[in-house]
Order: sequence, then C-alpha cells, then structure tokens
Amino acid sequence: MRVLTIAAALAIFSSQAGAQPEPIIDMHFHAHPADAMGPPGSKICVPYEEWPERDPSKPITDYLERFSGAPNCRRTLTGAGTDAELRTRNLAMLRKHNVIAVASGSPARVAEYARLARDRIIPGYEFGEGDLPPLEELRQLHKAGRLKVLGEITSQYGGMAPDDPRLEPYFALAEELDIPVAIHIGPGPPGGVYFAYPNYRAALGDPLRLEPVLVRHPKLRIYAMHAGWPLSEAMIAMMFSHPQLYVDTGIINYAYRRSDFHAYLKRLTDAGFAKRIMFGSDQMVWPEAIEAAIEGITSADFLSGQQKRDILYNNAARFLRLTPEQIAKRPGR
Repeated sequence: MRVLTIAAALAIFSSQAGAQPEPIIDMHFHAHPADAMGPPGSKICVPYEEWPERDPSKPITDYLERFSGAPNCRRTLTGAGTDAELRTRNLAMLRKHNVIAVASGSPARVAEYARLARDRIIPGYEFGEGDLPPLEELRQLHKAGRLKVLGEITSQYGGMAPDDPRLEPYFALAEELDIPVAIHIGPGPPGGVYFAYPNYRAALGDPLRLEPVLVRHPKLRIYAMHAGWPLSEAMIAMMFSHPQLYVDTGIINYAYRRSDFHAYLKRLTDAGFAKRIMFGSDQMVWPEAIEAAIEGITSADFLSGQQKRDILYNNAARFLRLTPEQIAKRPGR
C-alpha cells in the first residue's frame, strides 16, 4: 500500500475541489468602453511578428487595416462588441486566473467593475491625455474609498513628460495621501501619432524624466508602466539610483515578440531588479490579453519559480503595502 504524504494528499484534494490557481495582481488593467481602441471588434496580434509599415502616400486607413482591422499574424485577439460584453469577459478572465486588478479608467466605469467584483478590483483613475481632473475630485474619491492608485497617468499621450509642471500637483497629492502613482513610460500604439494621439512623443517616455519627480517627492510610491521599453539602460539607471522605483510589464509581455520581451525582462532581472518588477496585462478591450500576458511571464525559463511568483504577486503586494490580513482575504486564499 502506498502511503500519501500530507503534501500529496492536499494536492489531490485541491485538484478535486477545483481550487483556484495562486493569486495574481495585475497592476495595469483598464476599465474601458468597447470602442476605446477604435470600432468595437478591433484586433490585436499576440504577438506582432513584424510591425506593419506605413506608406505616407496612402490614407491612414490603409495602415490601420493592417495593424488592427485585419492584421496578418498567427494569433489574434478580437475586442468585445459592447461594453457589457467587455465587462463580462474581463471579469470571467479575472476569476479564471484568480487575478486582483488595479483598474484604471473613469470613476464611473471603475465603480461599476468594483460593484460587480469588489474583491478583485483596486480602484484607480486614468487621466492625462486631455483635461486634468480637479484635485478636489480626487480627494473626494479617495475619502470615499474609490481611489487607491493614482493612474494610469497617460500624460505621454498628452504631450507631457513626467517632470512637466502641470503634473506636479498630482504627485504632491499622491505623496500627501500616501497612494501609489502609475504612469505611462514607454510605447504607445505604433504610428499612433498619425491616427489617435497627435501629441504623443517617444522622447517623453525617457525614464530619466522621472528623476526630478522622485527627488522632489522622496516618499512617493511610483511605478513606470511598460518598464520604460525599449530604454532598458535608462530604466536600470533610474531603478539603481532610486530604490523605491518599481516597473510593470504592460503590453510588451504579449503584443511584442516573446524573444524581445524576454530579452528586456532578463536585462532588468540580470541587473538585480527582480524584486521591483510587477505584472501588468495592459488589458484594454481584448480580455484574453490577460491570459496571454500571464503566459509571457510563466514561459520565461530564465526566471526561477520564486521570481515568477514575485513578479506575478509578491512584488505588487509589497508595493501596495497589503497586510497579511488583506492577503489572507484575497480571492483563492
């Protein structure tokens, strides 16, 4: 007769009981409408093996058809057709993979997600492309428990670098309220300046532009979304000089070539920063992107099992200052 160890017995019991996978914290999840990335039903490659070229003599619609209308790639994700479908599919994906998400978007949309799945949503506030929100509105949202993370700050799309004076009051407020800041530092959609974001400039995504902010606000918790891709050396210089600075993986972990993403991730981990890299799916209107983004981390054979768990959960739990009691109450625990 074979005697089961306690660990083996627990493993069998868990599989029979349909236990959830280990929890994941997604630091980069969007509560967007279905048309946020163009007409509902737009597509995205997972990954883009080659970025489509643009012939400037042709209408931009020619480029967009090859980029997101009917892209030529081996695997595509298709966006939701309606806001309700997007919410349903998003929440199903969070539950399937036991994900707790920092959700950015308008306060109303974030509140709707929180109403439907309160134990899985950490409320954020997305702004930066147009008008900046009144500080008093942010104070009131925070007071009501509806603002836990300030961001995504999409100021790069609005033509503002992180050290732009217009953003200074928001960093000061976040430091005062002791809430984290999530800021876009890195890529936008390729060619986006010609069809969606006329003020976007790649140069504004230089991680070094974060330095004046960090020096002025030494108690500020801030993370650079997309890990400053492709400027790994500048990102490393910043993380080395400012030990409180974290990054998330963003869209580079599924829409970009796996070899490119893994090389970038390895560069950061080889430099000694595996404890400050956090998972982010950058899910916009393609809910299955969450699954693809998780695969981007779990398939990295240069990471140890511990490093994968740190990126998928532990680093974010520490950054967010979750207490042991909060962690114990999380889904799947």
